[in-house]
Amino acid sequence: MINAHQLLAKRFAHPRYLAVIRALSTQVNHLARYQKMNWETFLSTGRGSDNLFRSIDTNHTDNITPSELHVFLDSVGHKGVHPRAFKMLNELAHDHNLSRKEFKSWLVLATNFQQEQESQYALSYERHPHTGQRKPQLDEDNFHTWNEHTMSQAVRKMQYAVRGQVVMRADELKAEGKDILYTNIGNPQAVGQSPITYYRQVMALCDLPEEDGVDHPNVYEMFPADVVNRALEFRKTIGPAGTGAYTGSQGILQFRHDVADFITERDGHPAYAGNIFLTNGASSAIELVLTSIISSELDGIMIPIPQYPIYSALIAKLAGRQVGYFLDENSNWAATESELTQRLQEAQANGIDVKALAIINPGNPTGQVYSREDLEVICKFCSDNGIVLLADEVYQRNVYSPSKSFLSAKKVALETPGCEYLQLVSFHSTSKGVIGECGRRGGYMELHNIDKTVQAQLYKLASSGLCSNVPGQITTSLMVKPPKRGDVSYDRFQKEENNIFNGMKNRAKALVESLNKVDGISCNPAEGAMYAFPSIELPPKAIAAADEQHVSPDTLYALSLLEETGICVVPASGFGQKEGRFGFRTTFLPPDDKMLSAVDKFKSHHENFCAKYS
Repeated sequence: MINAHQLLAKRFAHPRYLAVIRALSTQVNHLARYQKMNWETFLSTGRGSDNLFRSIDTNHTDNITPSELHVFLDSVGHKGVHPRAFKMLNELAHDHNLSRKEFKSWLVLATNFQQEQESQYALSYERHPHTGQRKPQLDEDNFHTWNEHTMSQAVRKMQYAVRGQVVMRADELKAEGKDILYTNIGNPQAVGQSPITYYRQVMALCDLPEEDGVDHPNVYEMFPADVVNRALEFRKTIGPAGTGAYTGSQGILQFRHDVADFITERDGHPAYAGNIFLTNGASSAIELVLTSIISSELDGIMIPIPQYPIYSALIAKLAGRQVGYFLDENSNWAATESELTQRLQEAQANGIDVKALAIINPGNPTGQVYSREDLEVICKFCSDNGIVLLADEVYQRNVYSPSKSFLSAKKVALETPGCEYLQLVSFHSTSKGVIGECGRRGGYMELHNIDKTVQAQLYKLASSGLCSNVPGQITTSLMVKPPKRGDVSYDRFQKEENNIFNGMKNRAKALVESLNKVDGISCNPAEGAMYAFPSIELPPKAIAAADEQHVSPDTLYALSLLEETGICVVPASGFGQKEGRFGFRTTFLPPDDKMLSAVDKFKSHHENFCAKYS
């Protein structure tokens, strides 16, 4: 005699019932995948909250029931945000259905756990000394239709550590009278580097009214002859409207010819003015390109980890997918073919269409200078996989290692079989090198093997901003076409440039050597760029304390360093790093006396910090 369980098993073994069960199972699996996809899209891009809500609201009632919520939580496996966020969601829905507004509010709270002290960032902005006085908020605050919940969540998601929480705290302390040494950003003239005389003289004559400058009867007594002649050439090129008028959206043609001539001489291969765009620094050029590349929430951009956070910030802002590839610290931050291939395959398995790959050479924050072999690996990888290579080369003048020299990605691609069809955009800037004119916001990008329709659309996008600033365009021309041997200004120019370069070279070496003498700190050589990127060993209690404060361990460390010594660095977590690594980025731009005293402070602080949490 069969029992009830056997009877049910026999009945549901019937093909008709099995077909129904399989169909239901398939629907459940499809729903789980769909919910998981929408969840991951929101976490990655900050976009798609309505799609996520609709995928959970399977009854189409514009509310989420507890049972629908449990299905969703099972689908995503309680992964993606801090466990407390899911606990909060369950508590919120324990006695009623969730409305769309309540669910979106929860999404904001949940992703706050992901962003390091996001609420602290808002608070820091409120009390920041540079913000200035603002109109008082109205007592009734519920009238804002543009608020934390309705604003772009992609903007909420984006982070820019170089001017993040630690720097904002440094500005507060400075306003209170504390002496701050800013080593957080590559801003040379802000920490004491003198501008190069020739550049400033030419720019002054371009800006001055003619009667007070180039046409003044004593102009050749006030300025060197080559400066006056260069300014006259520029004024003729710019036209009678002068530096206060818009230019063409791609930049003044003669200045683009100057850039093309510079690239041709540097690489030994022709460059063309028509492929050059003059831009407000390299950052705006990178944004132009990424805006044109990212067309869906599944478009991926491969970026180095660690990386300069303009890339992660823009990818988040544009709702693309960041696909990080790790640089090998043990091999002086090399990018290996196996790592690139692994990350590409992982991204493709997750449905991500990798469209571009960024490199930074020399490295920021890592300071390495790529060899020809390193660049060949990257160029071939991109060419073989139809990936656009974005070559950030703003530090090309900052190479300090006697065994290294700068090679452009374009030169290597043109000299490497199999890379004939590599699509490449390279970037340069007047903010770095030895020129250090960050405030002028000058720079350019060169397009190589880029589709002509895409270039036309890039021009249209540039046109929406009218043009890059004219002083920046002038500065870019000056950077790529400095005084020549035999010119009146040449000797002074060379002396000023060499003093700046040799100062950075010597401080780079001294800083790294000193950091490596501190027990618990290790740092690779700064072969180029403007930064050292040491790793630090932290006591377990410090890591636990950071977790309690909802900050990364190296943010806790950087804030402690700031409060104790007045040195402002950037936590390494702001650039990305392998799990379990901690560190910071510091420039070596301040003058010798300040930089050398900072080295002693790094040592004493590290010892005090470790003792505190031992």
